[in-house]
Amino acid sequence: MYKKIEMEFYGRPLSIETGRMAKQAGGAVVVTYGETVVLVTVVASNTPREGVDFFPLTVDYQERTFAAGKIPGGFFKREGRPSEREILTSRQVDRALRPLFPEGFFCETQVVASVLSVDRENDADTIALIGASAALQVSDIPFRGPIAGVRIGRLRGTLTVNPLQSQVLASDINLFVAAGRDTIVMVEGGGRVVPEEEMLEALFLAQEAVKPVLDAQDEIARVVGKQKRALVVVPPDTTLIGRVHDVAADKLRAAFSIAAKHERGAAVSAVKQEVKTALAEEYAGREKEVGTVFEELESESLRALVVRENRRVDGRGLTDIRPISCEVNVLPRTHGSALFTRGETQALVVATLGTGSDEQKVDALIGEQYKKFMLHYNFPPFSVGEVRPLRGPGRREIGHGALAERALQAVLPGESEFPYTVRIVSEILESNGSSSMATVCGGTLSLMDAGVPIKAPVAGIAMGLIKEGEEIRILSDILGDEDHLGDMDFKVAGTAQGITALQMDIKIFGVTREIMQQALYQAREGRLHILEQMAHALAAPRPEVAGNAPRIITLKVRPEKIREIIGPGGKMIRSIIEETGVKIDVEDDGTVYVSSQDGESMSKAVDRINRITAEAEVGRVYKGIVRKVVDFGAFVEILPGTDGLLHISQIGPGRVRRVADVLREGDEIMVKVLEIDRQGKIRLSQREVEQPGQSAQGKN
Repeated sequence: MYKKIEMEFYGRPLSIETGRMAKQAGGAVVVTYGETVVLVTVVASNTPREGVDFFPLTVDYQERTFAAGKIPGGFFKREGRPSEREILTSRQVDRALRPLFPEGFFCETQVVASVLSVDRENDADTIALIGASAALQVSDIPFRGPIAGVRIGRLRGTLTVNPLQSQVLASDINLFVAAGRDTIVMVEGGGRVVPEEEMLEALFLAQEAVKPVLDAQDEIARVVGKQKRALVVVPPDTTLIGRVHDVAADKLRAAFSIAAKHERGAAVSAVKQEVKTALAEEYAGREKEVGTVFEELESESLRALVVRENRRVDGRGLTDIRPISCEVNVLPRTHGSALFTRGETQALVVATLGTGSDEQKVDALIGEQYKKFMLHYNFPPFSVGEVRPLRGPGRREIGHGALAERALQAVLPGESEFPYTVRIVSEILESNGSSSMATVCGGTLSLMDAGVPIKAPVAGIAMGLIKEGEEIRILSDILGDEDHLGDMDFKVAGTAQGITALQMDIKIFGVTREIMQQALYQAREGRLHILEQMAHALAAPRPEVAGNAPRIITLKVRPEKIREIIGPGGKMIRSIIEETGVKIDVEDDGTVYVSSQDGESMSKAVDRINRITAEAEVGRVYKGIVRKVVDFGAFVEILPGTDGLLHISQIGPGRVRRVADVLREGDEIMVKVLEIDRQGKIRLSQREVEQPGQSAQGKN
């Protein structure tokens, strides 16, 4: 059945339609905002996936280049592996949807969002989330929606819902927020050092802003939505729960009193094995069910420890930060390096300074873009004591790297002040608690160690939430166990003055503004403590860039002079590079970057470029070379590629009958610029610079 709902949504037309495309999918909608169009489909298998105790959800966001009227680059001329943007958007949609499926639903489910048209002003990521929720609403898949996504920006102090892409770069807040009627579900974004209260205002503006879209989804589901499939809920076996509790409860509490991660994990595993052994005969063939009940008891025990005793598994109080140690300059040949350790999480972070030629070219739907700052995050298996094949970065690595990159981007100097390309690599050496926030802290130290003049140090902290009835506990600097078993994962990065990056995933409903406000301010206190510890290692950027980093000089020339620097077929710029050994990067706006580790070579290159791009000035005296002799005078090169006419009447102090009598091609003579006309023609004089008693012939 076909249904289309149209509405005005913050200054642009928004439509949601179903029943026209992809009718064999479990649910399919086409969402159009402006002229950006996204088709979203959902399909779920009819039977639960065997042998899994988790929800097997896959979300794929894909951008088709035809959407922007482009043909893919490369040899194959078709879309290949997902881009970083596609991976990040897939993660965002996944994180927003996943908590809204009912427990016990184990049917394999796939959400595919395909960008079919893009107008370069309305971002497709928020539209994809709206489409995913709407497609689930009209399908037979059980889903506790609807939800919707909006982007919040702030232009000149005014919060804006769904700013145009051309406005996003000028915004000092950029948040992607997914929300339902009563709660925020997911947040991804940041700001340019934004105070906590102002960030809170942006978050709750988003929750209010999505309501018209939620109404539209409810209406389309009411008209054409399928009957939701029945979810078979197996009633809990209270006898089994009691037996597991009798065997394991006290021993689990003892295990959770062990502070060290691996020792605690081994103790919990030993209790689990004891339960399986004790109940093996009584519950033969129900081993999986026994394991599930044990895991539920494990979760209850940890949460009870926090709620009832205000104590955590490693013995800390709710707001305590684990011990921190920071080292800088740990690697002798790198430009900047830091080793940041917080509890059982450790990141080795290295900063490398490059030139303009090291920029990353990004071929996006909205056109080619260039990145001068990159942060890459690696999570090897040994960091958690596991054996696993080493592969390329997965979605998690890309997502964590993007979060840390956003956190540090806000404090980097402008290109005119610091023309380097910067790459940070974070190698996670140990992990138990937020390694992405450790990357932010180590990244700050590595930048300062490399001599990058950042505006202020940045630190990051991961917060958690446990809510039992009316009892609420907010945890600072959470462990891996607390992240897994808690109700909220809330990462905040920023300076002492405000927030630069924010990421939040909420697994429950009922997180109020007051709770989020408390979490933000508690995160601020933790962040200030971490910044204080970092300052003991390095409080400010080093006064100069690392000794083995390239030195860069920036020159500004008229854009018309660029072709003279490059020369025919690149001949001129190649000759400068071969002669001096420097690197030269030339921008279309007339900016020239000269980089080298050898100061003398750089000076030679700069001198040559200055001579090539220099322009004649009226009244100035130049040493010129006679390039051509004619009857009425001579053409003299006063600057590389710049000739002027020395008329016969301006040669020598006396009268000259024949130019050839006093000047020959190749002669060096001193001349003065008398005039430059509107066409750029230069008139020269030798007489104006003649010294008393000196003749033109004497200069041959």
